[in-house]
Amino acid sequence: MQRPLIVLSHYQVKPILKARKAGERTAIISPDLNRTEVDVMLPDEGLIFPDLTQVFWEDVERIADSENVCFWVEDEAIHPIQTFSEVTGWPRSLFPTENAPTTLVSGLTMHRIKGVDPYQDTLNKIKAAAPITGRVLDTATGLGYTAIEAAKTAEHVITIELDPAALEIAQYNPWSQDLFNNPKIEQRIGDAWDIIEEMDDAQFSRIIHDPPMFNLAGDLYSGDFYRELYRVLNRKGVLFHYIGDPESRSGKQVTRGVIKRLKEAGFSSVIPKPKAFGVVATK
Repeated sequence: MQRPLIVLSHYQVKPILKARKAGERTAIISPDLNRTEVDVMLPDEGLIFPDLTQVFWEDVERIADSENVCFWVEDEAIHPIQTFSEVTGWPRSLFPTENAPTTLVSGLTMHRIKGVDPYQDTLNKIKAAAPITGRVLDTATGLGYTAIEAAKTAEHVITIELDPAALEIAQYNPWSQDLFNNPKIEQRIGDAWDIIEEMDDAQFSRIIHDPPMFNLAGDLYSGDFYRELYRVLNRKGVLFHYIGDPESRSGKQVTRGVIKRLKEAGFSSVIPKPKAFGVVATK
């Protein structure tokens, strides 16, 4: 599927409604969730984009009233970017922010959105494991932000996603398109444990491990899984493990357990990276 030309959220359309109320006949809007901007016309029927795609005012108002989901536009109709996973049983949607969107999964956002936007959250993780070189393993694709950023300097990135519904959402996200277009990124669908178990030893220089919350994917925080990550990491390789807010009660508890199990798995040093909400472990 090609990327939809127009993807909107309440952040884009609320200023347009304000401009219309003020009697303006033209305005500027981002058609791709804050990546670019275009001039649009504001006639009586609805919002008209440069390619003559029209969004009727009643649909613009519906988008403005929907703060938890983004919409894509096709044939003068709007469609919420959401789905239900038959694999996990989780509902998923593309959740808007003032910058890059995140995913809402069973009511939980998959990136930090307080005090930092989802893409900056990703950059913090990448910076914690820098320099990103050689072959890189991304254990949880999601919207693909980690794989996209890693591929800018890595030789090759393998990214694993358990849930095809996550990739379905990513296909509609303007910020995720390099996940599908960059030849340096190799997607694999399945359980990270099963896929990594079949991999050869010492083939990655960097691993970015950004699993769902502990209560959703406890096996990805286990000592046995960490030993698999250690095995596929090459000598002096670096693992970044995202955990969550280190200042929260649950975050402190999970972090202590993670550090203990990583050391038991063989990692020579495990250093907290509180700004990135995780730890860095070195082989």
